[in-house]
Amino acid sequence: MKSHLDHVQDKALAASLAHGIGFFHEALSKGDKRVVEKLFESGAIQAVVASRDTCWGIPLSSYMVVVMGTQYYDGKDHRYADYPTTDILQMMGRACRPQEDESSRCVLMCQSNRKDFYKKFLFEALPVESHLDHFLHDHFNAEIVTKTIENKQDAVDYLTWTFLYRRMAQNPNYYNLQGVTHRHLSDHLSELVETTINDLVTSKCIAIEDDMDVSPLNLGMIAAYYNINFSTVELFSSSLTPTTKLKGLLEIISTAAEYESIPIRHHEDQVLKRIYDRLPVKINNVKFTSPHHKANILLQAHFSRTQLPPDLSADQALVVGQVIPLLQACVDVISSNGWLPPALAAMDLAQMSVQAMWDRDSPLKQIPYMTNERIKRCEAKGVESVFDILDMSDEDRTSALQVDDRQMRAIAEFVNRYPSIEIGCEVEDKDSIKAGQPVVVEVNLEREGDDEELTSVPAPFFPTKKDEGWWIVVGDPSTKSLLAIKRITLQRKLKVKLEFVCPRPGEQSYKVFLMCDSFMGCDQEVELELSVGEGEDSDEEESDEDEDVEMQE
Repeated sequence: MKSHLDHVQDKALAASLAHGIGFFHEALSKGDKRVVEKLFESGAIQAVVASRDTCWGIPLSSYMVVVMGTQYYDGKDHRYADYPTTDILQMMGRACRPQEDESSRCVLMCQSNRKDFYKKFLFEALPVESHLDHFLHDHFNAEIVTKTIENKQDAVDYLTWTFLYRRMAQNPNYYNLQGVTHRHLSDHLSELVETTINDLVTSKCIAIEDDMDVSPLNLGMIAAYYNINFSTVELFSSSLTPTTKLKGLLEIISTAAEYESIPIRHHEDQVLKRIYDRLPVKINNVKFTSPHHKANILLQAHFSRTQLPPDLSADQALVVGQVIPLLQACVDVISSNGWLPPALAAMDLAQMSVQAMWDRDSPLKQIPYMTNERIKRCEAKGVESVFDILDMSDEDRTSALQVDDRQMRAIAEFVNRYPSIEIGCEVEDKDSIKAGQPVVVEVNLEREGDDEELTSVPAPFFPTKKDEGWWIVVGDPSTKSLLAIKRITLQRKLKVKLEFVCPRPGEQSYKVFLMCDSFMGCDQEVELELSVGEGEDSDEEESDEDEDVEMQE
């Protein structure tokens, strides 16, 4: 077994395997999981202890399965809850050896008063029920955005084609129906549609006309595009302000409905408190048993690259994996209101999430093998950005980095992949711009470097593959307003047109921002000086303003 154990990263697992026992949980690395699977299947080890969360993903089977208890601690409600029956059936299903004739068995350890309950569900067929009625808002919102549902009758017709409709007639008590006649079903569906659509109207995701026809609004389209909960978009709309900064954004993102299902384990609040004490951004009235506060702490721990226990590390991967679409939706909500500072802050937060860094950290930190000592040596030689690494002489680079050949190759790959973009702006009909009329800006982008196809972003701390994306923003720094925005992907060359309206006549100074969603330190901004003439209705507007002033006096 020694050749296998040498490849095991988890030292506790290696020691356990040497004594013939393996363990399997969601935070094990893929390599360690493969070693456990191989050793168990070959018979080199006789027992594997697995956590409940792996019951749907573990590929092993055995002639005997022992379920050591049927309850888990629910930290949100501070109580022990029963395993779902489906989970227990899945665990039992691991007790099989199809290639052998020997019988298999499962020992289920539970409280004595639950014995008859489990016997009933384990020996009889388990009905599969629909829970569509619990998640109907997001389904309706998506179908309204795609015009599949255009009125309330369409919504009722849509439900008649679902599994929910079939099960309502078969098991009416489960769905709180009084009967199974056509009238009962029709009334129940109508009430379900009415309640759901009213909730979507209240959250400003859709609009309703003539008490019948429905149409999507901006918030609903954002929720459907990024596949996020309708209540999350409503939260963004009500919580974001023109002065929201990084701390506020972090709290708002953490409060998203997507993070409600994060598990809170027994005594985990004490571990979270120790981690929280070392984090820079503090939460008002922090509650360590709240899944939203846990999400905030795990995000901050991600930016600080804090070492976490295996179970928290698995939770962190879930939290960080969902944060990018939430931030992109955040940017869309902010830009719909025309607020510049919070939009730029949300874009910075996306970069921080991908590269696992704080905005105040040196951009050099995202380079592989860049320790604090190496960053200090680079800064002592005047190197402050990734581009400066390229400009260093070989001798200076070697003395500053002090790495072996393998590490130097990894650094060179990152630096060559790092985006270097040439940006130029041209304004169409620059000499005839009038106040209150649309202005078209053509932004020309060109990436420097080889013509090879771009790979995914090098981000070892991000849990999934990430493709590089960019935002082009036209803003007015004097009024802190966002005038135009476009999200793009950039391979080599690209021309993008943005249209906005100059609200005031005179000499105006705007800025075009090129913001990345994956790398830190490569954002650019270009000054846009415009001479805006008087609009056609400016004389009438001035006379109206004079009358208003006189009336006020």
